[in-house]
Amino acid sequence: MESEREITDLQPENPNPGRSQPINLNHYATKKSVAESMLDVALFMSNAMRLKTVLEQGPSSQYYATLITLISISLLLQVVIGILLVVIARLNLNEVERQWQLNQLNNAATILVFITVVINVFITAFGAHKTGFLAARTSRNPL
Repeated sequence: MESEREITDLQPENPNPGRSQPINLNHYATKKSVAESMLDVALFMSNAMRLKTVLEQGPSSQYYATLITLISISLLLQVVIGILLVVIARLNLNEVERQWQLNQLNNAATILVFITVVINVFITAFGAHKTGFLAARTSRNPL
């Protein structure tokens, strides 16, 4: 009796005593995929605005072709990543025979996200500058 009491005293306390069920990995993976998809949508909108800015500046602007190419590649990769994330979220992680496939899809999505980040660093470095009222206002009144 004494040894059983010592063993239970050494086990960690459950932080949620009313919740003794294990974490549902499918639910966790789905939440993760949804969060990544929301970030992907935000970056997609940002790149669409950058593309609009570059197109408004016209072909006479510096790095026009470079920015159009980089932004287009980034947008295309983001669409592919979004599709991959939807597929990943729909597959059942608890099915052992699907886990290898899910791992490969997750690795592919991670690699594509990395490539997209690198491309977006270059987009930022080449810079799509503001046009219109804000550009005229900031060029007359530099801080």
